[in-house]
Amino acid sequence: MWTINFHNSSYVEYNIVSENEDLSLRSWWLTKFVPSIHTIVFLLALPLNLMAIVMFLAKMQVRKPAVVYMLNLATADVLFVCILPFRIVYRFMGNNWLLGEWMCRFVTLSFYCNKYCSILFMTSISVDRYLAVVYPIRSLSWRTVNRAWPVCGVIWVISFAGTVPLLTHRLTFPITALNITTCFDVQDANEFEGFSFHYFIAYRLIFFVLPLFIITWCYIGTICSLCQTKVDRTHWRSRAVYLTAVVLFVFALSFGPTNVIFFAYCLKMYRYSDDSLNFTYILSASMSNIRCCLNPIIYYYASFQYQTYVYSLLCRRKQAMNRRTKGMPMLS
Repeated sequence: MWTINFHNSSYVEYNIVSENEDLSLRSWWLTKFVPSIHTIVFLLALPLNLMAIVMFLAKMQVRKPAVVYMLNLATADVLFVCILPFRIVYRFMGNNWLLGEWMCRFVTLSFYCNKYCSILFMTSISVDRYLAVVYPIRSLSWRTVNRAWPVCGVIWVISFAGTVPLLTHRLTFPITALNITTCFDVQDANEFEGFSFHYFIAYRLIFFVLPLFIITWCYIGTICSLCQTKVDRTHWRSRAVYLTAVVLFVFALSFGPTNVIFFAYCLKMYRYSDDSLNFTYILSASMSNIRCCLNPIIYYYASFQYQTYVYSLLCRRKQAMNRRTKGMPMLS
């Protein structure tokens, strides 16, 4: 977010943007490219994750803790994607928010709550796979469906509680020079140098650095355990390796660049009042939303049943297309 020094923060229409901020808020990247990416994510991720939820509930019937985590991850992605149309319209309208302050707060809170729910559920999947591989017998009493549901409940509560402070600060700011009202793109510099700086740093440490460390540890531990154990089930070993690798890859690709850029932005802003990295951060954060389309790959490698249902669904569609093709008259 760009920061502006407000001479009187209670007077919401008095603010000034620099020439760089003016160009950034009007740029093709923010008003065309970013909403286009969001639109593609919405069109792809919504059906993919809805299909996953139907498979988990109707076909697999949630009998394993891993399925519980994947079901909640797919739910978080669906809720996240349902918020995207608000951001799409906002960007396409030239970063002009028309729905008021409280709607901006609700959309922003939902946006970040579901985003970091996804991080914690991906972490839970990695931990569950690590325990299943490294401690297959000892972890049987821990890895139960009845224990997995409370864990998911705690994750939802923590993610929501972590975003509640956003409700205590004004997020919309009218930019009279551009005749627009921004939503979480511009913030009072005085607030950022105080509470906001420490809040955002702590938030990223809890919801990115710690999960990254845990997922990496689980990945290394799983690989080492599989290399040391003589297991005849080669397919099972390869699937466990693929799953841990896919989770780490999706996590690093989706959240790595965004959070590194954000840390650099916060430090530059705090020490030098330089918000030049904000434009880069918004672009990287928009690209990170592609994770909603990549998470179904995790489900594919996490469950053999899921693979079977995907294969059967694709085969049915292929057979249906072949029947239609054979039944069509030849064109002369």
